[in-house]
Amino acid sequence: MTSHRKIFGTAGVRGRANLEPVTAETVLKLGRAAGHVFKNLETVARGRGRHKIVLGKDTRLSGYMLENALSSGILSMGVDVLFIGPLPSPGVAYVTRSLRADAGIVITASHNAYDDNGVKFFRADGYKLDDKIEDEIENLVFSGDVDFIRPMAENIGKAVRIDDALGRYIEQAKSSIPRGMTLEGLRLVVDCAHGAAYKSTPCVLRELGAEVLAYGIQPDGMNINQACGSMHPALMCRKVMEHRADLGLAHDGDADRVLLCDECGTLIDGDDIMAIAGLDMLTQGTLARRTVVGTVMSNAGLGRAIETAGGRFVRTAVGDRHVIDEMLRNEFNFGGEQSGHMIFRDYSTTGDGLVAALQILRIMKTKQAPLSKLAQCWTRFPQIVTNIVVREKRPFEELDDVPKLLADAEGELKGQGGRVLLRYSGTEPKARLLVEGPDAPPLEKWSKVISDAIKKHVGA
Repeated sequence: MTSHRKIFGTAGVRGRANLEPVTAETVLKLGRAAGHVFKNLETVARGRGRHKIVLGKDTRLSGYMLENALSSGILSMGVDVLFIGPLPSPGVAYVTRSLRADAGIVITASHNAYDDNGVKFFRADGYKLDDKIEDEIENLVFSGDVDFIRPMAENIGKAVRIDDALGRYIEQAKSSIPRGMTLEGLRLVVDCAHGAAYKSTPCVLRELGAEVLAYGIQPDGMNINQACGSMHPALMCRKVMEHRADLGLAHDGDADRVLLCDECGTLIDGDDIMAIAGLDMLTQGTLARRTVVGTVMSNAGLGRAIETAGGRFVRTAVGDRHVIDEMLRNEFNFGGEQSGHMIFRDYSTTGDGLVAALQILRIMKTKQAPLSKLAQCWTRFPQIVTNIVVREKRPFEELDDVPKLLADAEGELKGQGGRVLLRYSGTEPKARLLVEGPDAPPLEKWSKVISDAIKKHVGA
């Protein structure tokens, strides 16, 4: 059992499989704690039936071990487990709502390599857990307060396999585009990263009439995200050109994100998707409060395009959880990240790579325009990101000339619509400097000057 008492990160619990905290022993305790918490939550009544938790996973080898440990813990607390097998994270969130379960859990490490794994939770309504509930589960894991809660005999939970979970998600995804619209006449390259979408995404696109050339659909437990998928989009771009396809799409391991490729082989990232979809929603009057939610990493040109069209662009900290929290607080319905997490709240409660791709395909069909033309709706600002290896993470304001350099750079670039962002990495010994603006030369100057100053003080 790990001595580090914080196991929840921004995407649930995650780490190297079979090392703390992602071990069978700790995940068993996590299952017991989660079963107790969800069983006793004062939420909207889920009916008179037994308490139940939906349990899905991606295609990692370690998923078998963690699935058994997690389910054993949940069952031991008198909560039923509904196994749904490999399914994208947004599919698990949807099936949780569809089956009126107390919660949903997906065993995944998203875009990480196969030897990592993790546990991600959804509330009964399909949204990610509040910090308060995560803290309660985490405290129970370490305190041992549930060790003596032992339902007996008929009060122990039952495990049931749900055979139609994939079909439920497929139908829900298809419903995100207008009834009667087809994708006939489109040739699509799909890279499922040998992950959780290896069945669902090709199936949905084919049922809607597209010609689908699918890659990354032969998971063996160890090839998830390996030289494929949204972490390695070059494969998708190459296949689009080879097959002369109209569009390519690439998922990560749990398919909560997507990157696209236009018919010319050009990569279309999350900022492009937000620009195309956000401007279309503004025109159609379907963008709630005329606002798109991005992060501090979103390109400044995206915000300018939305604002020029009469909308508003709001930034959050990095992480789709922060985007979703902002959307929920202010009743916004569209947001996302440059990395490809797209949240269309009218159709999904979390990032959904398939729904995002379908929205772009809908716009292509409606406007009868290729993706390359749609992507011309905005102008990307030049952007330089520098990673500086550091020996310690002293506050930047303590680094003598760094605060003044930052102020000077911001003063010059802000007047041109640019910006400077400096932060320490949360996972590596690095400082990350982003300098952005309409013209490249000033960016190169400030990037070098500020980087040199940081290296002088705390460089490794």
